[in-house]
Amino acid sequence: MTKLLKHFFLFTFGGIVYILIEMLWRGFSHWSMFILGGLCFLLLGFINEKYTWDIPLIIQMIIGTFIITSLEFISGCILNLWLHLNVWNYYDMPYNILGQICLPYMILWFLLSPVCIIVDDYLRYLFFEEEKPHYKLF
Repeated sequence: MTKLLKHFFLFTFGGIVYILIEMLWRGFSHWSMFILGGLCFLLLGFINEKYTWDIPLIIQMIIGTFIITSLEFISGCILNLWLHLNVWNYYDMPYNILGQICLPYMILWFLLSPVCIIVDDYLRYLFFEEEKPHYKLF
């Protein structure tokens, strides 16, 4: 039960923060971004559960970038292409795939992923008595 509550807390935290980031970046958001943000945050947090602390932060950032981009593509195909909700559209962005993901946002996810990874690790340390985070960049 405690593990379920921990994951619910981290999912909710990630969802709320993602909505706030979108509000600051684009001026609006969509309820589905709460789910996407929560899921991304939770999965980024699982990187240090799956691997040891010996994995360099730069590798975690690459893994995180592909997690976020994959979830964004799947969500975009469902929300935008299939359900026609038009939550986002990257057709005007360079190197886009079906207008759902693009290279500039992949770079943004790469830069944002260490923040998420570190915040998740410290939330786990402070609130759930998990191991104190420590990192090596390379």
